[in-house]
Amino acid sequence: MTTGSSALVDHATITPPRKPSTRTVAQRNVYGKRKQNAPRAVLDPKSPSTTPDRPQEHSDPLEAIQTKLAKVSLVDETAHNPAPVPEVPETPTKELEDRTKCLSIEAHDESTTASSPPPQHSTRTPTKQSSNDALPTRRKGHQKMVEVRIYNKASGKTSSTTTEKDEAPSTSKQTPRKKTAKARRSSGFIRDPEANSYVQPILDEALSPLASQSIQRFSTWASCSASMFDVAKLAEGSYGEVYKLHLREESSRPVVSKSKLAKLKTYGNGVFKVVPLCAKKGPGSKKFTSIAEIASEVKMLKYLDPIPGFARFREIHVVQGRFPESFQRAWEHYKETKDDCMNPNPASKKAYPETQLWAIVEMDDAGCELEKFSWSSIFQIYDIFWGVAMALARAEEYAFFEHRDLHLGNVCIQSTRPDGTTNPPTDMEVARLSSPSGFGLGALETTIIDYSLSRADLRLGDLPDDPNGVVENASSDLDKKQIFDAVGEDEDEILLRNTYRYMRATLYTGNPSDTEKPRNVPGIWAEYAPRTNLVWLLFILKNLMKNRKPEAAQSTPAPAPQPQRKALAPCSPNRAMEKQPTKGKTNKANDQSLAGTLVKERQSKDLQTRVLQLKQTLEDRMKTVLDLLDLENGHEDMCCAADLVAYAMDSQWLAEQDFF
Repeated sequence: MTTGSSALVDHATITPPRKPSTRTVAQRNVYGKRKQNAPRAVLDPKSPSTTPDRPQEHSDPLEAIQTKLAKVSLVDETAHNPAPVPEVPETPTKELEDRTKCLSIEAHDESTTASSPPPQHSTRTPTKQSSNDALPTRRKGHQKMVEVRIYNKASGKTSSTTTEKDEAPSTSKQTPRKKTAKARRSSGFIRDPEANSYVQPILDEALSPLASQSIQRFSTWASCSASMFDVAKLAEGSYGEVYKLHLREESSRPVVSKSKLAKLKTYGNGVFKVVPLCAKKGPGSKKFTSIAEIASEVKMLKYLDPIPGFARFREIHVVQGRFPESFQRAWEHYKETKDDCMNPNPASKKAYPETQLWAIVEMDDAGCELEKFSWSSIFQIYDIFWGVAMALARAEEYAFFEHRDLHLGNVCIQSTRPDGTTNPPTDMEVARLSSPSGFGLGALETTIIDYSLSRADLRLGDLPDDPNGVVENASSDLDKKQIFDAVGEDEDEILLRNTYRYMRATLYTGNPSDTEKPRNVPGIWAEYAPRTNLVWLLFILKNLMKNRKPEAAQSTPAPAPQPQRKALAPCSPNRAMEKQPTKGKTNKANDQSLAGTLVKERQSKDLQTRVLQLKQTLEDRMKTVLDLLDLENGHEDMCCAADLVAYAMDSQWLAEQDFF
């Protein structure tokens, strides 16, 4: 472990709150392991593997014919005495535009000399010829004929013709016609050098050649998914909006192979963050997200991708134009069914011009936002809090990371159960799961998202010869954001707005409770002050403890019903009397059943007692954490998330396997 987070080894060794950012780029460890890599599937399967500069594989048949004919070289043995070419009557043929036909050209190779014997006809297509295998020597005064055969794929019938172009005399070699390479979906690109230069910092962060080539038309980009996916809007914020693709039912989508269907299902498990970009000049040049801010966020997404507990990055696109129909319908449905739709209608010309630029960030779906999740069990609270704390500790070690905007909307919750349910664990489930620390019993995993206000040191590459290395600081000047003067309307909103001011005071003075507005210091938000992560962890824990729902009481299993005696009935003389068990055997069976019921009840009570004791233990730990993180009377040596995690591991609140 490097010295950047020595607190994970010994929580008594604490980093001062205003220690300058170290610039070392020695190889850092990524603690914890990812379950799997983020899927890199693209909606158009040929686009990512085909570079835009390569020619199109499936070209138009007419163009293919012209290209092949242009490459045919004619050898003239009578250049000094040219003679007219005898006319050949035209034979009817089907139109060349039919895309079900292919071309076969039989001609001499360019390297064939006059002295070499001409090649034989192809044996695959029988033609009338002399008994000799070789063709007769070409007579003087005649030019070479080019035979073009067009085969019908369906019927296999052949027909031959000679086009008027081939009948024209030629006395010199023809220059092969060069076919211009065309990029796939070229009509979907915006060929505006000025606009592409403006968004180039974002295009440079794209992974696929298609996304990095140019700005795309919004409608063209969305059309790739129109036949396979339905679009749904998930959430929105001041940054923009989040959408998700849902794979259509089998009856309403095209038939594809099983392998492609599996890729599409995996690809559908992702979200699309759609962010309006500032225009280069004129209207909209200041009210949206800047190019530099998006480029910085994408760099951070890519850099933090290996860390467990952080969002998985897939791709970044830049598109232009109005919302496509599928996205517009999703926006309107969200407006009708939700009460938190505050962003302007994308179809409004007053809100967005026709040339509006958008950044679309593709990420894995991390689940439900914490602010929309209902938690009730201390096991769930324990998993959520320590999942976020350990992710921050890993990022501090890896990239000197501060989130700086870790409200409940930027923490996502996902179930670890195979069925995906997020209900509180039952007593039996707690008993079955093995956890020496209590972490993981809530069956929830957390993901930190949205780094638009975050700060990190990004290592650009491995430079073993340079001890200082190359580090790029990714940060945003929050003094320019209107986030510190707002006042909340309710208790939860007041706590959130105060937390922003606590964070600012932590950076400026080292004392989070000193919330008086300081004098702006240029460049201070680029400094590393990891105690801001503790300020946000305190905010999360207060919300978790205060806003949890009442936990539903678990009903104890009912005792097994006792066997009842059968009612007396008149005996029929036509039926043999059933053989009844003896009284001694009946009493013995009843005693065994009662004993089994008592054992189950005793085991159930013992299990409930153990679970209640574990719940109380976890509850006490969380209350202790509240005291440790208290802004005025907290642990004076607690300066970063790594310190808190180290303290928890030393106190056996967390096990090593929970973190590493």
